[in-house]
Amino acid sequence: MAFVHLHVHSEYSLLDGACRIGSMMDRVQELGQNAIALTDHGVMYGTIDFYRAAKKAGIKPIIGCEFYMADDLTVKSGDVKREFNHLVLIAKNNTGYKNLVKLNSIGFVDGYYYKPRIDFKTLSQHSEGLICLSACIAGQLPRLLRDGMWEEARKLVKQYKELFGEDYYIELQDHGIADEIYVMPKLIKIAEEFGVELVATNDVHYLK
Repeated sequence: MAFVHLHVHSEYSLLDGACRIGSMMDRVQELGQNAIALTDHGVMYGTIDFYRAAKKAGIKPIIGCEFYMADDLTVKSGDVKREFNHLVLIAKNNTGYKNLVKLNSIGFVDGYYYKPRIDFKTLSQHSEGLICLSACIAGQLPRLLRDGMWEEARKLVKQYKELFGEDYYIELQDHGIADEIYVMPKLIKIAEEFGVELVATNDVHYLK
């Protein structure tokens, strides 16, 4: 079965990702894959280099970003948590790409507080053409399920499914981390309950 990495952090995920874009394409070819996504943390600095390198190598580039989600991007003081929830957004067409760029700009210009942030209200205004993945263990859904907050998790899934429809997916990851192993059956259960498709990803930060 063909496999495509949809959750990848390059050198442009500063102080975090270690995948050089040039070497990334060599690795994709080595693995016999024909496409790869770029979903850097909160930024799209690497998009053009990534797109050009993929095209040159005959690999399909999938453009995305792992956004930092705040409850309200306008609030930047008081009891605001600095550990923001993650959410992966991927462009499925040119409209989606433009919305990715718009959301990324809003995150820096209007939402910046330690990191560039967006919120659900902003996302709902710029969601056309986007595919949404529930993200890694740092996503809001896995965190809610980890903490046993089932009703809040159900409200969240309903909210995202209403916004994205069939373009909302729940991610499954297994890097041998205890929280991931604990949450995985819960993610599967809630996906089945709401008829949401599952997608297997790795939280890629290294080429090997």
